[in-house]
Order: sequence, then C-alpha cells, then structure tokens
Amino acid sequence: MKEDVIVINEADNVAVAMRDIPAGGEVALPGGGTVTALVDVPVGHKVALVALREGDAVVKYGESIGVASMDISAGDWVHTHNIKPA
Repeated sequence: MKEDVIVINEADNVAVAMRDIPAGGEVALPGGGTVTALVDVPVGHKVALVALREGDAVVKYGESIGVASMDISAGDWVHTHNIKPA
C-alpha cells in the first residue's frame, strides 16, 4: 500500500503528500498515527503534522524552511499562503 505522506526527518513538523488528500481525509503517518486533512492538500505539498502558532518554525528536512505567518492547525495545507521566510 502506498504511503499517504513522507516525513523526511524525524524532527519535521510537516509531511509531504504522496497523493492528493481531500479535505476530511485521514492521513496515515509513517510509524503510526493519523492526522485529518482540514482542506484539500495537493500531491507534493506539505501538510502540518502538529499545530503551529504564528512565528513558529516550519521544519522540513530537519531544518527550518520558514515561519508560520498565521496559526496553522494540524492537518492544514502548508504553503506560501501561511508561511514566510525566516
């Protein structure tokens, strides 16, 4: 069975969608657990694994790739509309 998402580094707080994930879809996480997509998340885009507060680092590859420009809920699509450069 194909994985729903890939978590690149164990320190990441976002995962990469391996398929289009519809709003309300339950995402199986590698290593167990789930998160429910709050909005449609396109394949190749990021989904938040945990809630992030405005100003929190968005971590992918084990490194900060920017900061949340607003509060982001677990299961939200993470993209340019809600992150900005650090």
